[in-house]
Amino acid sequence: MDGLHAFYVMVYRQIKRFVRARSRVVTMFVQPVLWIFFFGLGMGAVFTFASSSTDLSKLLPPDLVNNPSFARVLPELAKALNDAVNSMVRKQFGGLDYVTFLTTGIVAMTIFMGSFMSGVSVIWDKQFGFLKETLVAPAPRTLVILGRSFGDVIVTLFQATIIALIAKAIAPGINLLGLPLALAYGFIMALGFASAGIAIAVKMNSPEGFQMIMNLLVMPLQFLSGIFFPIDRMPEWAQWIAYANPLTYAVDGIRYWLTGVSRFNPLLDVALLTGLSAVLIAVASALFEKATIED
Repeated sequence: MDGLHAFYVMVYRQIKRFVRARSRVVTMFVQPVLWIFFFGLGMGAVFTFASSSTDLSKLLPPDLVNNPSFARVLPELAKALNDAVNSMVRKQFGGLDYVTFLTTGIVAMTIFMGSFMSGVSVIWDKQFGFLKETLVAPAPRTLVILGRSFGDVIVTLFQATIIALIAKAIAPGINLLGLPLALAYGFIMALGFASAGIAIAVKMNSPEGFQMIMNLLVMPLQFLSGIFFPIDRMPEWAQWIAYANPLTYAVDGIRYWLTGVSRFNPLLDVALLTGLSAVLIAVASALFEKATIED
């Protein structure tokens, strides 16, 4: 079998498996949408200050509120207070409202989750015997594993595109013109994490065990990456972990191209992501090369 043909076959197979698994398609789209609507809109209200003149009057001395001259300027005063407080809150999120801040992070999280968890398909292939066929196929194993990774990456990028379009509906501040470049950052990240997921799965035989390990890794990576809240607001020890977290730079780069706001230099983001992906692909390829039919 020609190496490039094997690569194409694996890409095609991963995409076809996704399309045929209707429950997987529904779940992969519904879960990020639930994060956006329930967590985003709910927490967005917490980070939005909306005080009316009536609310403000309850905090002021009655004699001042009853003063006709002051009563006339009370609505303008309440509006100025709202604007000042909301401006201070936005500064915590780089000048963005919380919904926009979160939804751009959810786009990155969608790519991360879809690519990292895709390794479970390797375990299913072990149980159904397909992995043995790929191991004995007359094709370079590196191209086989790259084909699996590319197929999973294409699926996650398609999903992220749909999520970004949905996010635009509730976060008008998102710039869809920057979506292609944001997806380019996502592609680099997804290729690395898909390879990492495959590398872990090659050494495992239980889907349940793989899911437990993934959950153990995914939770801290997500919450210490700037998806849900700014890194600057974390405790100092958590900031150092966030700086070592590769997902941090993917979130930062994707957020930059969708909103123009970033904490790091976008070139630094892409350089670190490229280096990480190269290392993870090399590790996954090495493990796949050493895999045997008995594994």
